[in-house]
Amino acid sequence: MGKVQYRIYVIELSKKVFSENSKFRSANPQFNGVLQCLYVGMTSKTPRERFLQHKSGYRNKKGYKISSNIVEKYGMYLRPSLYNHIDPLSSREEALKMEEKLALHLRRQRYAVWFN
Repeated sequence: MGKVQYRIYVIELSKKVFSENSKFRSANPQFNGVLQCLYVGMTSKTPRERFLQHKSGYRNKKGYKISSNIVEKYGMYLRPSLYNHIDPLSSREEALKMEEKLALHLRRQRYAVWFN
């Protein structure tokens, strides 16, 4: 079996998340309503598989919900133009760092961003 690779992905969220979710709103004081609301994540699956897990409220074999409530409720579609330039990463730690780096970079550009 090949070594696990992690990918970073970005999902566009409905702008309703900003008006309806106070945690999302308080995490994004820089947001001016012009650009989109986004979710940045990382996965060992394809971004499409992970998006579908989020939308379906997926639970793992142990019964733990591993989908984001924000994406389940507000997720609209993947935004490959915001993540296709990032090569797959070989460790979970690297992927978590890259997820945060991309999320903060997008926030600086005035997107409203949620990440874990």
